[in-house]
Amino acid sequence: MMEDTITAISTALGVGAISIIRVSGNDSIKIVNNLTKNKKLIDVPSHTIHYEHILDNEKLIDEVLISIMRAPKTFTREDIVEINAHGGITTTNRILELLLRNGCRLAEPGEFTKRAFLNGRIDLTQAEGVMDLINSKTEKARDLAINQIDGKVSNLIKNLRSEIIKVLANIEVNIDYPEYEDIEQVTNKHILDKIEDIKNQIKKILKESENGKLIKEGIATSIIGRPNVGKSSLLNKLIGEDKAIVTEIEGTTRDIVEGTINLDGILLNIVDTAGIRKTDDIVEKIGVRKSIELIDKSDLILYVLNNNEKITDDDLEILTKLEYKNHIVIINKNDLENNLDISKISSKNIIKTSITNDKGIEELKEKIKELFNLEQIDTDDMSYLTNARSVAILKDTLNSVEEVKKGLNNDLPIDMIEINIKEIWNLLGEIIGETYQEELIDQLFSQFCLGK
Repeated sequence: MMEDTITAISTALGVGAISIIRVSGNDSIKIVNNLTKNKKLIDVPSHTIHYEHILDNEKLIDEVLISIMRAPKTFTREDIVEINAHGGITTTNRILELLLRNGCRLAEPGEFTKRAFLNGRIDLTQAEGVMDLINSKTEKARDLAINQIDGKVSNLIKNLRSEIIKVLANIEVNIDYPEYEDIEQVTNKHILDKIEDIKNQIKKILKESENGKLIKEGIATSIIGRPNVGKSSLLNKLIGEDKAIVTEIEGTTRDIVEGTINLDGILLNIVDTAGIRKTDDIVEKIGVRKSIELIDKSDLILYVLNNNEKITDDDLEILTKLEYKNHIVIINKNDLENNLDISKISSKNIIKTSITNDKGIEELKEKIKELFNLEQIDTDDMSYLTNARSVAILKDTLNSVEEVKKGLNNDLPIDMIEINIKEIWNLLGEIIGETYQEELIDQLFSQFCLGK
């Protein structure tokens, strides 16, 4: 597969000024050259652009600009050709068809980036950063992805591996050359101090990865409450459009309605749910069940109550469920007569609103920022580990570190301790792709878009 010359359309397929068809592999320049009118690309210098005509036999297909980039100074470390054609579905597909007929293979999703990884151009966290950059929806998410691509995140892991290699080297010297008196004597206490430092570094990276997750994925936010308390009005007010239907009829919202807002560079992915109440309507019952299930799945719950209605036992039951989750109790309709006994609400996060009168919305946003410490997120050095795969491996690494500490405290033989420390080194290698399984790599890059 790595010997094939691959091709794919790298721009969105549709009507536009320009489309780009990318080719990578040993025969890329030769294949593209065979499609041109002048056939002079074989000997041109690297990293140059050439005006050409693409022909199918003698028939003119398009007038193009062709970029020639020779290995190894390319993204894949292979010869790369990019054909800049006039945008349009027919013309772009025709050029792609010509390339396939003349010896190219259609690239799999993410195969260009996969080749960059396998050829040592980038490591695995940098490859994941490419995908994050494509999918980034805020400026902070873009900055986060750029730091991954730039290698700053990789350096966190490489520095940890470097510390572990020093520990392993000292152990090896002491095992292989015990007779030398001038080498540093490795004791369990000596290793324990080093391992404790590595543990603290891992915990710091994991702690900061929570910020990275917020920036990358946003805050999954659910608006929960009884029917007709103003949930849909709150969603519409937050996102600035009439997305959810608002009526005075109970049970209007029967399924999930979603919207997104950007709060200081962090996305709030908001879900308006069906009003929670007992009902005989089958469709509404399904919506109510979904609402209850979202309580466990959400990062933040906005629980809406009516100021002019008494608090119910069902309300108090749900408030009990929210005690150990990030939540804000919103007491809406404060322009109406007060019938709600606020003393029954134990939550410290209470915001009073009158959504129809635009009152309390800004206070709600400030409370969300406070709850998630959004203003404390360090945006100067956003070297955060954000990928779920990497975070899971790092958590496994932390468990292995604890096992090493336990072994040291129990005075296990040093050669057994060494095996466990090597396991830590290998786990960290999985994060950046120094050690990996072929199936994992195939699965990871299959998530990329075609042509990247």
